[in-house]
Amino acid sequence: MKQQDNWHLTEVVEHELGRGDPFAAAIRGTRMPMVITNPRLADNPIVFANKAFQNLTGYERDEIVGRNCRFLQGPETDPDSVLQIRQAIAAGEDVQVDVLNYRKDGSIFWNALFMSPVRNAAGEIEYFFASQLDVTDRVEAQASVEKQKALVEREVSLRTAALQAALEAKTLLLHEVDHRVKNNLTMIGSLLRLQSKSLGDPVLAATLNSMLERVDALATVHRRLYQSDDISRFDIGPLVETMTRDILGSAGREDIRAEIDVASVLVPSRHASAIGLIVNEAITNAIKHGFANNRSGTLKVAVSSENGTARIVVADDGPGMTTQARSGLGRTLITRLSRQIEGETVWLSAEPGTKVVISFPVDD
Repeated sequence: MKQQDNWHLTEVVEHELGRGDPFAAAIRGTRMPMVITNPRLADNPIVFANKAFQNLTGYERDEIVGRNCRFLQGPETDPDSVLQIRQAIAAGEDVQVDVLNYRKDGSIFWNALFMSPVRNAAGEIEYFFASQLDVTDRVEAQASVEKQKALVEREVSLRTAALQAALEAKTLLLHEVDHRVKNNLTMIGSLLRLQSKSLGDPVLAATLNSMLERVDALATVHRRLYQSDDISRFDIGPLVETMTRDILGSAGREDIRAEIDVASVLVPSRHASAIGLIVNEAITNAIKHGFANNRSGTLKVAVSSENGTARIVVADDGPGMTTQARSGLGRTLITRLSRQIEGETVWLSAEPGTKVVISFPVDD
């Protein structure tokens, strides 16, 4: 009798959906829950529900037919999902939405609803065809994944905040160390300058002044380090520009015109002191030998980086390299310090003058 009732349900659809129609048989027999509603009747009621739909919802045919689909809604059903369905029906359009529904026994299930209008030859909507699929497992799995994701993101956020706080504390500590080192170097320089004034030996005074210049160079490096926000990397471009102007100023050589062209080049902070001393020696040697005897001229200083290699160039337009410049302590220091930063330094003729080119690897 129930099978005959199910057949009879399909016969209310006034299309070629009779007993012998394979499409009607497919709707009745499929395991996919399906209903047909009639928008020409008041409140667009269900006029057909297959056995799979009855099994899904727990309702018998007589409890389904004649009712609007909203009877499956409950307290936790999302109003936005319901609004999507209503708007699609009003517009005569397809709709696909996951909606929380309630069975007859009060249990809930997530319903993947797909509804589409059925039009006659004149294009008028005569029925709405709706299929359902229980996707509770998928939705709950997705909710579980989202919950786990939220927990992971929270833990990551907390860990990141802790690491950031630790980094800030480390940065503050290192900046304080650099600041104190800079102050100590400045104090040492001041004491040595006072001592140099009491020396009667010009050679000894000159040697002491050379050491003072190196102490000043290190103090400049540490001043830049504690002013930097990044404790792991150091920008040598501004350092070279500052050192060039400071050294010329300390030498009192206003007759030397400086042409400075520096780019921003980041290097590991551990190389900052070595690079600072190299630049100090190169510029100091240029002043001493390229502009000796108060000779005026132009000092060119440049910093650039290309294809993973940084270049510092110091060039003067003086008479060229002297024997003293070729074998002095400054050149020895530059050579040794260049090895520390895995680079090399070459001395070239600038025609006129001398060009010192310091090359070393960097991470672009």
